Amino acid sequence: MNKFSPKKLLNSKWTAKAPMNKEKHFMIVDVEVDEDQVVRGCTLQAIMSKRDLEITWRDLQDSQKWIQGWK
Repeated sequence: MNKFSPKKLLNSKWTAKAPMNKEKHFMIVDVEVDEDQVVRGCTLQAIMSKRDLEITWRDLQDSQKWIQGWK
C-alpha cells in the first residue's frame, strides 16, 4: 500500500506497474475536492501523450498498480 497525504497530490508523479497504451509515467494535474475540502478524485496526465485519465485518489494506494515517483 502506497502511503501519502491526499492534500499533497497535485503535481505528484506516478508510475503504472502495468503500462496502459505504452504509457507508464503520469503526473497529477487536477484534484477534485468537495465543499468540505475532502478529495473526491484526481486527473492523471500521461507524460508522453498528454492523455488524461480520471481516477479516485484511493486507487493510487494500490501498490500492485501504482508506484510513487517515476521508476
